Amino acid sequence: MILGPSNTAGKVEGAFIFIVVCCVILLAIVTICMVVFLVKFKRERHPYPEHVKENMLLEVAWTVIPTILVIFMFYFGWVDFEYIRSPPKDALAVNVTARQWSWLFEYDNGQQSDVLRVPVGKPVRLIMTSADVLHCLYIPAYRIKEDCVPGMKTHLWFTANDAGDYDIFCTEYCGVGHSHMRSKVVAMTPEDFEKWVNAVPGRTAADLGLRIMQAKGCLGCHTLDGTSKVGPTFKGLVGRREKVIAAGQEKSVTVDESFIREHILNPRSTTVEGFPPVMPQVPMTDEELKTIVSYMEALK
Repeated sequence: MILGPSNTAGKVEGAFIFIVVCCVILLAIVTICMVVFLVKFKRERHPYPEHVKENMLLEVAWTVIPTILVIFMFYFGWVDFEYIRSPPKDALAVNVTARQWSWLFEYDNGQQSDVLRVPVGKPVRLIMTSADVLHCLYIPAYRIKEDCVPGMKTHLWFTANDAGDYDIFCTEYCGVGHSHMRSKVVAMTPEDFEKWVNAVPGRTAADLGLRIMQAKGCLGCHTLDGTSKVGPTFKGLVGRREKVIAAGQEKSVTVDESFIREHILNPRSTTVEGFPPVMPQVPMTDEELKTIVSYMEALK
C-alpha cells in the first residue's frame, strides 16, 4: 500500500495507480498496433483487399486478458471500498453536523469546534448528518468524501498518518454560501490532542460568545475580521448604521441589541442591503442571545 497523509489516501492511490498503469499499457499497445497496421496495410502495398481468416489464439487473448484485468480492477476497488467502509471498533467518534454554510464537530465529552481536530495514528470515525439541505464532506488529501443527509446518519473513517492541516470542502451545491463552506482537519500529536479535547472551555463572555457562534454556524456566513462573506462582518457591526429592506421598503437603522435579536429570531423580516436574503432561522435561548450581543459589542 502506498503511504500518504492518511490510511485511506494510500489505499485509494494504490488502486488508482494500478488502474492508470493498466490503461496506459493498453493504450500504448492499441496505438502501436494502429500505427503498424496503417503502415503495413496501406493501399500502396495492398491495392486490392484480401480476405483475412480468423485467428483463434488472438480472439482468445483479447477476450481473456481484458477480462482478467477487469476482475483485478474490481478486486482492488472492492477490497479498498470494504476497508474504507468498515471503521475499527476502537475508532474515536466525532459527530459532524453540516448546515448552511458551516461545519460543527462535536466530541464524546461535549467539546465542540468548527475545525476537525484529530490525533495522529488513531482511527477516527465521523458520524455525519445535515441540519438543513444535502451537503457532502470532502477531504481531498485523504481521498474520502461522503454525503451529509438531513434525517440520516452517514459515516466516514480514517487514520491521520502525519501532523498538519488539511482542507475540508463541501462538494454538494447547497446554496449561495456553498463556496464558503470550508474547514480544516488539524492532525495533532496524541499528547496535544488530549490537552485540547480535555481543556476546560473559558468562561469569559468572549469565550462563550465565540463558542455559541461556532456551534450555531454563524461564522459560516459572517466574519470577525472586517471582511464580508455571505453576510456582513460582525466586527464593528453594533452601533453601525445599515441600510436594510423591510416589508419591501428601504430604510436606515442603527444596529443595536433589539435589531440583532429580531434578525436572528426572524431573519426574513429585514435584509441588509447588498446581501442575499438567505439567513436561516437559528434557534437560540435568551441567554445565548445576550452572550452573542455582548461578544459583538466587544468587536468594535
